[in-house]
Amino acid sequence: MKRPLPVLAAAGSLLVTLSAADVALAQRPGGILKMYDPDSPASMSIHEEGTYVAERPMMGVFNNLVMFDQHVKQNSLNSIVPDLATSWSWNEDGTELTFRLRRGVRWHDGQPFTANDVQCTWDMLVGRSTAKFRINPRRSWYWNLDRVTTNGDYEVTFHLRQPQPALIALLASGYSGRHRMDNNSLPLDGAARLPGGKARHDLSVRGDRSIAQGHREPGSAGDL
Repeated sequence: MKRPLPVLAAAGSLLVTLSAADVALAQRPGGILKMYDPDSPASMSIHEEGTYVAERPMMGVFNNLVMFDQHVKQNSLNSIVPDLATSWSWNEDGTELTFRLRRGVRWHDGQPFTANDVQCTWDMLVGRSTAKFRINPRRSWYWNLDRVTTNGDYEVTFHLRQPQPALIALLASGYSGRHRMDNNSLPLDGAARLPGGKARHDLSVRGDRSIAQGHREPGSAGDL
C-alpha cells in the first residue's frame, strides 16, 4: 500500500529529529568513559611512558596546548585546533612559536593554570629543570628547542635553534600534556581543567585486560 507523501515526509522529519536528539545526548558533558586496553600501563604518568598503552587512556585526562581535530580522519598541520592555547603564531624566520593561553583554567586542586606551568613542563622535558622525570622517553623530540619563555601569565614562546615547522605537530600529539609548575607533584598531576571541572581516573585489571575508567564532570577542559 502506498502512503501519501505528506505522511512519509512527516516520518522522515521525526527520524531526523530523533537522530539529532541522540547526537545532543552523546555530546552532553560529564559522565564516565570506559575504555579497554590490550595491556596494563606501567603507570599513568604520560611523560614517562613510551607506548600507546598508557597514552590512549591518559589522553582523556591530560590537556595539550593544541591537539589534532578528533573529527578529521587524517592528522596534518591543517587539522590542529586549540586546547589550552587559544591561538598561536610564528615569527618571520620560523624560530619562535608563540601561544596565547586560555584564561580561567584551573588544576584539579583549584590552582590557576598559567604560562609558568608550560615553561616548567618543557624545562623538565629537555632536562633543564632541577626536577627530573624517572625516565624521559621523548626528550629527543625537543633537540631543537633552545628555551621556553613567558610574557605574563597567558603568553608563552618556544624559541628554536633553527626553523622547525613540524614542532607544533609534536605539541598536538597525545604525548604532550601539561604539567604543574609545582616540582614536588608527580607528572600525573598535570590534568588542567576549566573552572568547576574535575577529572579523575581509575585503572583495574580484569582477566588479561586493563580497564581505564575516566570520570569527567561538566566544565572540564574536555568540554571545550
